[in-house]
Amino acid sequence: MKIMLMTDLEGVAGVLNNHDWTSPDGRFNEKGMRLLTEEVNAAVDGLFAGGAREVIIVDGHGSGAIDPEILDERAQLSRGRHEQVWPWGLDNTFHGLGFVGQHAKAGTPYSHITHTQNMRYIDLSINGVSIGEYGQLALCAMELGIPTIFACGEQALAVEAENLTPGVITVAVKRGLLPDGLDHLSAEEYKKAKLSAIHVSPKKSRALIRHGAFKAAERLRNDPRSFSYPKFAPPYVRTARFRTLEDKPAYQARDEHPNSITSLMNMPFTPLVTP
Repeated sequence: MKIMLMTDLEGVAGVLNNHDWTSPDGRFNEKGMRLLTEEVNAAVDGLFAGGAREVIIVDGHGSGAIDPEILDERAQLSRGRHEQVWPWGLDNTFHGLGFVGQHAKAGTPYSHITHTQNMRYIDLSINGVSIGEYGQLALCAMELGIPTIFACGEQALAVEAENLTPGVITVAVKRGLLPDGLDHLSAEEYKKAKLSAIHVSPKKSRALIRHGAFKAAERLRNDPRSFSYPKFAPPYVRTARFRTLEDKPAYQARDEHPNSITSLMNMPFTPLVTP
């Protein structure tokens, strides 16, 4: 079995905020990268124990967040653009998709370092179904006929994943403490609004992740039809709402593709014209 693991930094246990931990100039950025890479290593170990034969790690954090020097030697690392951004190199040679270090989508109550792509998003939806970064790639996998088997990160992300991709094995390594309802905030204000969480210790998190990844690979091997997706029918309509950012005003966008979610994801946003 060949598995892709999409990774991000904000959903990792011990990554406490974005200012210090997730940007290249943050004082704890290197430590955050190590924490993520160790979570990835735990997932890789579990996947191989469960029957995987090849695991590709995608470094999906904007500035980069995988430390190649300490990455499990059985894994391969993918970093950089492909011909199209979506689906990040995922193709029909893969048997399953998983996520490590993932955060919940923008607007999610009791989530941590909450956002979709960047802090400007209020909401992103496909055919009326609200999705975040998890959903964007999972729906591309759906279109390819590849099950999404594993998702670890914050508790709100685990709930999001279970609702969107039934059957997925989830692991929660921290939980946010604050509600949302913050659509009125600017991007700069929203970035600072959701920074409270309770974290599982990194050591325990890795044990949980390894066990979850093992169960996901084992289920994929023995019962692949237990993983499912919601029903979507073409045409595919993407709607989005964005916050103010510095001197840029808030706006909404709508785009449509006749037969492909992946193609829709690669289309630029078309702002709605306000009469």
